[in-house]
Amino acid sequence: MEGVDRPLETRELNVSMGPQHPSTHGVLRLVLELDGETVVKCTPYVGYLHRGVEKLAEGMTYLQALPLTDRLDYISSMSNNVGYCLAVERLFGIEAPDRAKFIRTMVCEMTRISSHIIWIATHALDLGAMTVFLYSFREREWLLDLFEKLCGARLTVSYPRIGGVRNDVSQEFLDSLYEFTEQFPEKIEEYETLIDQNRIWLGRTKGIGVISAEEAINWGLSGPVLRGSGVDYDVRKRFPYDAYDRVEFDVPIGKNGDVYDRYRCRMEELRQSNRIIRQCIERMPRGPVMAPDAAKFTLPPKERVLADMESLIHHFVLITKGPMAAPEGEMYVATEVPKGELGFYIVSDGTGKPYRMRVRAPSFVHASLLPRLCEGSLVADVVANIGTIDIVLGECDR
Repeated sequence: MEGVDRPLETRELNVSMGPQHPSTHGVLRLVLELDGETVVKCTPYVGYLHRGVEKLAEGMTYLQALPLTDRLDYISSMSNNVGYCLAVERLFGIEAPDRAKFIRTMVCEMTRISSHIIWIATHALDLGAMTVFLYSFREREWLLDLFEKLCGARLTVSYPRIGGVRNDVSQEFLDSLYEFTEQFPEKIEEYETLIDQNRIWLGRTKGIGVISAEEAINWGLSGPVLRGSGVDYDVRKRFPYDAYDRVEFDVPIGKNGDVYDRYRCRMEELRQSNRIIRQCIERMPRGPVMAPDAAKFTLPPKERVLADMESLIHHFVLITKGPMAAPEGEMYVATEVPKGELGFYIVSDGTGKPYRMRVRAPSFVHASLLPRLCEGSLVADVVANIGTIDIVLGECDR
């Protein structure tokens, strides 16, 4: 009846965020159940890329599968390559020369800086800070130019090889990289000056997306997402590979496990990576960059292929049949990539191809954390929580 007060009726609203939303950092879809501005339920959906990298690798030789790893986390392809090469080397009993180990360590830390630069640029942009994006891409462009000088590629490099690296580094490259390490600490301070004590930035990050150390371990988190909660775990320290046991660096640890602590961990990692690169340049030994017993994986130089029948036959057999049969067994090797622990699990049936290959991708594990971070928070905090776990959907949909 007219004039009779009726109780206000409310209902929860379902909103699909993504997979085309710019702040989901790829084709990630979140179905949010909202009570006003509060997230009641968050359901992440991955799989929109339809990649099938693991199954593709099982139909290829160990050598042919290497470029697939570039496309996992395409922001840090060098680190992916090194992780895969280490797994295959351990399977075949190959050890890379010392110079190759230092080069790999050096390019992995260059990749860590490049990846963290993209993270801080896009994360800050998502939260309303545009200037950081413009500043940080200067240094990333410098690094990509160095990658191009090293191997001819900027993003998907395929530079590491099973048993070493594709080619040696030039003195010109090392000089330019050393110059970068001298200037980069000042650039990090520029980024921090813009946002570190900015009250808007602090309001959007402090106390947001809190996860305790116990929860972080139970969720299987790794990398800065785990260390931001105060857990001192880094594969480079606990299970050193390549030259990480011959360089000095610290592992940044957070206290509160919120978005701000994870930001601080990554910013400190930029400084530590810069420190590692300088040590690699200063301590790099002379010598070969490919293991002698890795010739079965290595294509001979083009000039020899065109002039020598034996090299031509070797090239033909490598391309058509691949390397000799691998020992039977299974192997899991973990490395510390910019986003966390990247693991390759290979099952060999004694042929020249992996019988099974599985990838432990940090982005896939961290994407499962989003309901825990977002439920009970505001819609605006969803964007901050996505940025703080630094996912790339290329390795989610592997």
